[in-house]
Amino acid sequence: MSAWRLLITRPAADCALLAAQLAEQQIYSSSLPLLAMRELAETAAQRALLLNLDQYHAIVVVSKPAARLMLERLDRYWVQPPLHPTWFTVGAASGKILQQQGLVTHWPDPHDGDDSEALLALPSFQQSLTQAVQPRVLIVRGSTGREFLANTLKAQQVQVDFLPIYQRYLPDYAADELIQRINQEQLNGIAVSSEQSLLNLLKLAADKWNLLQAMPLFVPSARVAATAKHAGAQQVINCQGASNQKLIAALHHSSSLLKNKD
Repeated sequence: MSAWRLLITRPAADCALLAAQLAEQQIYSSSLPLLAMRELAETAAQRALLLNLDQYHAIVVVSKPAARLMLERLDRYWVQPPLHPTWFTVGAASGKILQQQGLVTHWPDPHDGDDSEALLALPSFQQSLTQAVQPRVLIVRGSTGREFLANTLKAQQVQVDFLPIYQRYLPDYAADELIQRINQEQLNGIAVSSEQSLLNLLKLAADKWNLLQAMPLFVPSARVAATAKHAGAQQVINCQGASNQKLIAALHHSSSLLKNKD
């Protein structure tokens, strides 16, 4: 039995899947989703983007909710999805949702990471842009996010448009829910899967964050690690990816962080 007792913070459905996989590894977990999702109403400007998808050289779909909602909107406006743009995702889970519906989709090898940096380095992504005189990229996302990806592309003279189709928000919890959960269940680690979930963790902790700063904090990337350290987290473990497998591997590799207790 692993000594880890982990607080997991993914959206509810993803928490359930992760908890089951952790249990298979004999790792105790407690689920406190720090992200929930609601679909955004479609605007006239967004409708115009959807009707002109064939004008883009690459379409980046940033998450599983974005992939599912994008497919719904494709069905609404296209008898058959346009063949011209190349479809990309940051991770395999999102990519397989699109792939299962017949869209040829590319994503980084999991060994290279599942973040914006890995996507930018993906040869097929670079090729989709270099073949165009004036490359255009559409990023299908929530109301915010992937600013690093967009800014990097803009610096390369790529036109970037956003299609925001959902909004992530922090579910409503009692002010002391986080600290009580950690104390009552004797949790000794926290996992966040994105910068937004980290920011929501800080928001929920509020003035009690100082009580949690020494706990091992598992994050998906170097950029989220930098944000966590800037906020005062003292033990930040970069899982080098947001997948469940990356987190589980990091837990096994970081067991020495736990202090032995009699």
